[in-house]
Amino acid sequence: MTVTQLLALGGVVLLAAMSPGPDFVIVTRNAMMSGRRAGMACAAGIAAGVFGWAMVTALGIAGLLAASAVAFTVVKLAGAAYLVLLGVRALLAARRGDYAAPSAEGAGPAGALAAFRQGLVTNLLNPKVAVFFVALLPQFVPAGASAVDHLAVAVVAAGVSITWFTLLAGVVSVLRRVLTTRRVRRTIDAVMGTLLVGLGVRIAVQ
Repeated sequence: MTVTQLLALGGVVLLAAMSPGPDFVIVTRNAMMSGRRAGMACAAGIAAGVFGWAMVTALGIAGLLAASAVAFTVVKLAGAAYLVLLGVRALLAARRGDYAAPSAEGAGPAGALAAFRQGLVTNLLNPKVAVFFVALLPQFVPAGASAVDHLAVAVVAAGVSITWFTLLAGVVSVLRRVLTTRRVRRTIDAVMGTLLVGLGVRIAVQ
């Protein structure tokens, strides 16, 4: 693959990452509620998911998933249920309103690991990512591409994803002091919880 092809691929992946969706919401919430470290860990989880989807697409597994109605539905419903669960948790937190004051250091190792897991699971259980790569990669990967070409595609896609979502986490964390006052936090939890539930329902019914 040429550098031009990889740059074009990176541009398309960046546009997809910047569009509002489950990944965008989950990184924003983690960075806002638990700090930059949690936001960056969540971004790393999403990038790991993107790398995984790119590799299974190269192996043809994602194509089988997209072509199988049963497999696609299982992944779709599992992803929808996970988003609804995260949304319900946020709504319950908004209802209780018993927030502890955010620490200046943000999330510790356990919180960062939980954020990474949320990003990874959210991305892996989003069937739209599988469809995206199945439709996208043939436009950039030449026929008879080598394993190195497929690995380069996966690295570029993951690299673009982690760069964008890390930048997003950094911007949100700068505003964290304002965004984590009790009243604002309850409002944001209510809004993001509603968004997550709405995204889950939308994925389930589409």
